[in-house]
Amino acid sequence: MLPLHDFIKVVIIKYKIKKMDKVSYALGLGIGRQLAQMGASDLNIDDFAAAIKDVIAGNELKVSNREAQTIVQDYFRKQEEKLNAERAEKEKAAKAEGEKYLAENAKKEGVVTLPSGLQYMVLKEGNGKKPKATDKVKCHYEGFLIDGTVFDSSIQRGEPAVFPLNQVIAGWTEGLQLMQEGAKYRFFIPYILGYGEGGAGASIPPYAALIFDVELLEVL
Repeated sequence: MLPLHDFIKVVIIKYKIKKMDKVSYALGLGIGRQLAQMGASDLNIDDFAAAIKDVIAGNELKVSNREAQTIVQDYFRKQEEKLNAERAEKEKAAKAEGEKYLAENAKKEGVVTLPSGLQYMVLKEGNGKKPKATDKVKCHYEGFLIDGTVFDSSIQRGEPAVFPLNQVIAGWTEGLQLMQEGAKYRFFIPYILGYGEGGAGASIPPYAALIFDVELLEVL
């Protein structure tokens, strides 16, 4: 059996090692996240770790600092080109998918297509006032991607939305002026009348055609 003071030393050493392992892992997490965000998912982790060991230990480096800088710049330039090409392909596919959906949707009974490309279907007629583009309106709505994904809903929030009609997407500004208070319409909005080539946050991708169920509660 170890003497008490030797036992304490072993415990302290193990604690320090364990603590430093956590620090090392935490540093690795930070570096790993940064590299993942930069698209560097295909790195050779063994070579990556070896380079870190060489720098920390002061070993002779296998490539010079200047060569390393050139290699890294070239790698990330190619990664950026690859990501841009993939993004462009996705956007092209999304644009084509939206256009195809709207073309087929236009043939359905009850769907009206306006010269702007906006489509709508009357779900319930109203009998109140019609808003002008400069009016403020109160409404309930749900927004969908064409695959049925709900990306926004005042109904789920349990509170109607209030906004000036000239400060929303063009499809809403045009579409809600067709409605009377109490009406409920379904709008099919091409990307040019929605959030355009850039989309909106993580929920609405670039070039997305959108569907909105809108109930006009009040013209304020």
